Amino acid sequence: MKVGTAEAAPGERAIGHRAVTGLPTGGSEELPVTVLNGVDPGPVVWVTGTIHGDEPTGMAVTHAVADRIDVAELAGAVVCLPIMNPAGFRTNSRAAYYHGDDPNRYFGRDDADAEAPPRVQQVVCERIYGDMLDTADAILSLHTSWVATHPYTIRPRVPYGEDRSVSDAAVLRDRLVELTEAFGMPVVNQYPPGETATRDLQHSLTGAAVADGIPAFTPELGGRLVVERDVAAAAVDGTWNVLHALEMVEEPADRHPELAFDHDGQLRRFDGPHADVAGIVRYRATEGEFVEAGEVVAEILDPHGEVKREVEAERDGYVLSRRERAAVYENDALYDMAVPDDDPLLIESA
Repeated sequence: MKVGTAEAAPGERAIGHRAVTGLPTGGSEELPVTVLNGVDPGPVVWVTGTIHGDEPTGMAVTHAVADRIDVAELAGAVVCLPIMNPAGFRTNSRAAYYHGDDPNRYFGRDDADAEAPPRVQQVVCERIYGDMLDTADAILSLHTSWVATHPYTIRPRVPYGEDRSVSDAAVLRDRLVELTEAFGMPVVNQYPPGETATRDLQHSLTGAAVADGIPAFTPELGGRLVVERDVAAAAVDGTWNVLHALEMVEEPADRHPELAFDHDGQLRRFDGPHADVAGIVRYRATEGEFVEAGEVVAEILDPHGEVKREVEAERDGYVLSRRERAAVYENDALYDMAVPDDDPLLIESA
């Protein structure tokens, strides 16, 4: 098993780097890589962190997962990429400083007819994604969200159509359901298909991977900028339980029911409610809390502290995140929420 300079025979572990582009000052932009190649054959799982440079908890999880794995007791291989976006990480920024592009919107693009050559961020993503396509049987793309966030897992919807039959898509969906449930954090399905396309999430790492037939999902491991140690510990156990579900390790890890939502049925992502006037937001609901439609979840104040508007929840659901802002403008989203999902996980591709 070889990724960049990290090469490990069965029963070995190796560290190295994957060069992805040149730098103006000389040398290469390199992603750190750890390859853990089990003594027995089995699936290959890629675990990635810090594709957004201000989201370090995933990086800490990859470090701990690599330390926990004993290759003598592993079937298959695990590839850990702790820092997918070194340029963003150096400056504690979401995007790389090359051109400020979101690095998680450049996977699986078909730009053969484009008039201009790809931007450097796309080049970086294409090179590492090519390595994944060659070997990956599953991908865990570890993220964090706003500062005030309850940890959860985003599960992509699975397309079918010209390139995939409904039956094949159902097999992929069932595997994705199995692995996201094994991870053990509340599962929130991706936005409905139209909104997913509008946000270009089909070109996120997990969106592209699922389109290419690889089960992949996105845990949001609490808030950004600092490592949340308790969430990281739960994510290490969750990653281990994904390996167990794939029959790569014999014994499961602990589960974390304290993170679960008390909900039957499926949930999906939802942005809202929104402010309808400019002002200063005071939140009344917190991450992880269930709110009912019509419940007052925030107030918008004027500069003197007088209430201009009460903001009500638009839907029943769970608060995933409070957006990290005090000053708000008209139509700003105030929360990320998980609301009941009426859309299928299988979707017909355009």
